[in-house]
Amino acid sequence: MLDIEKNNNHKNTEEYLYDLLERIKKRPGMYLGRVSLIRLKMLLLGYSMSREELGLELTQQEKQFSQFQNWIQEKYNVNSSEGWENIILSQVNDERLAFELFFELFEQFSLARFKG
Repeated sequence: MLDIEKNNNHKNTEEYLYDLLERIKKRPGMYLGRVSLIRLKMLLLGYSMSREELGLELTQQEKQFSQFQNWIQEKYNVNSSEGWENIILSQVNDERLAFELFFELFEQFSLARFKG
């Protein structure tokens, strides 16, 4: 079970999405079974759906991450309604490479958000 306070070193216990992503990056097999961008997307979808079902409001990290789709579309000049996972996967055509690319792009996205 997730011990939010322990894993976030007593930070705001509402903000742990990015901590979760970091843990998945370090040990994808433990969270996803195998390294796969589609599996990561499905885990994040389940995460979001669970929070919504519980009636929890979006955290700042979740609000920020919701902008990732638009950022990816702009970065790759994609105007279709394809999800970020399909856009990233189309760049490398390999689940493992797409998974690694996601984290590179997520870091760029995060840095861009802190600057802007």
